[in-house]
Amino acid sequence: MASGDTRLGRAAREHGAPGERVARGERARYWRPAGLTGVDLLHAHYVRKEFSRHTHESFVFAAITEGVEAFHYGSDLVRAGPGQIALVNPDTPHTGHAGVPEGWTYRTIYPDAELVRAIAADTLAVRSSTIGFVEPVIDDPHAAQLVVGVHRAAEEGNALAADSLLRLVTARMLRSHGGRVQPLGPRAAGARDAALARAVLEERMADPPTLEQLAAELGTSPFALLRAFRGAYGMPPHTWLTDARVRRARRLLDAGTPPAQAAVAVGFTDQPHLNRHFTRSVGVPPGAYQRARGTGERQR
Repeated sequence: MASGDTRLGRAAREHGAPGERVARGERARYWRPAGLTGVDLLHAHYVRKEFSRHTHESFVFAAITEGVEAFHYGSDLVRAGPGQIALVNPDTPHTGHAGVPEGWTYRTIYPDAELVRAIAADTLAVRSSTIGFVEPVIDDPHAAQLVVGVHRAAEEGNALAADSLLRLVTARMLRSHGGRVQPLGPRAAGARDAALARAVLEERMADPPTLEQLAAELGTSPFALLRAFRGAYGMPPHTWLTDARVRRARRLLDAGTPPAQAAVAVGFTDQPHLNRHFTRSVGVPPGAYQRARGTGERQR
């Protein structure tokens, strides 16, 4: 894929599509296309945007069309440029920011984990909940063009083409870059405490204990719990909790809950608090996200 794809550059600057957000020259459109079950799409141009450490329940296929995206993946800082695809497995902590002054433009597909596993079973005869991608960035211009093709077909309302291209690119990347991956989770010393702490935070998301209180409940020290939790889930408890709140808020928004109510339900102070963290993880604010998926008040 050539870095000077002017058509993509123009498309990133066009106005008027649902789910878009304008911020100082940056553009993002997030939507769920009709006819593609279990798939979300994001087409964005970011310059100053910085994604906080977060996770997705889905896979992420991000084809860079202009500029460079840099992101932390595990303990590594990696970069992806034109013709490359950033691949993120479900529940894997990562960040995102511009790798060059002019920022980056990309077209991203978020396919449900079950869809990717079904494609793996259909094309590779591999049935496993641990199937995933072993590298965070792949250099495959043809696969990147297929990702762009999924977007363009979806934009044209051609669900048959979009679905076909999605399956082709997923199968291609699984064959060349797929494998069994070890999911994050408790494995080492302190694993039991980390898992119990996560369960407590899930249950008491709207009114969580402090780290000291949580450690006392589990019969350990705050520092030991902090170290165990980070080792198990790739981020400290407070960062994990913010990410978990955003993920739960997404499910509430998908169910039609107004953003202000979703914010309070998951433990954010108010809607602006949700807006800030939601945008830093998803790329668009909750209202735009909800309208693009057809679950906001305007669609009811």
